[in-house]
Amino acid sequence: MIRTSARRIAAGLAASLSVTAWTATAASARELPEPSSAAKARTELSGLTVAAPHSMTGYSRAKFPHWAQQGADCDTREVVLKRDGRNVAQDAKCRAVSGTWLSVYDGKTFTSASQLDIDHVVPLANAWRSGADTWTTPHRKEFANDLVHPQLVAVSAASNRSKGDQSPDQWKPPLRSFWCTYSRAWIDIKHLYRLNVTAAERSSLTEMLDTCR
Repeated sequence: MIRTSARRIAAGLAASLSVTAWTATAASARELPEPSSAAKARTELSGLTVAAPHSMTGYSRAKFPHWAQQGADCDTREVVLKRDGRNVAQDAKCRAVSGTWLSVYDGKTFTSASQLDIDHVVPLANAWRSGADTWTTPHRKEFANDLVHPQLVAVSAASNRSKGDQSPDQWKPPLRSFWCTYSRAWIDIKHLYRLNVTAAERSSLTEMLDTCR
């Protein structure tokens, strides 16, 4: 399995300053780890194992320790809020006290961090059903705090909670123009972490990739 090193996760703080923006729509508001191109994503998707979901027996979010400390009193959530917003001001505890954020799932703009959730593009419960049930807790922690790959994004709380732990055959971003990026990111994470997909999930991901231009 891909094991994202602690050094690479730390490097995400610097890398997020220079990577290419996910989409032209979002470019003015954020710069995020770039997922694979559409062509590469199709190749990655074809290589994913198609399997029935694993049992949820034993699942707990606590088995994916998230919002880990990232230094200077910052945790993963605060790092993503700073990265994904514009003109973000933080207090002495690294908490975002002002700024502007574009939620790429639904195209809404926010000026309060309390209105935002940090979404795991591939949800923790979906990862569990896709193979993370066999991982060690440290590896699940790496997955849940991955700042290097396109796994974390600040979005409206409403869109994140609407999504829950659903896969692309069950939920897609309301903003159709983000489907291309979303599918590429989802596939990239599943490829990097060697997670399974269901047949319905693969079909929906193919449909979403077809929106790429």
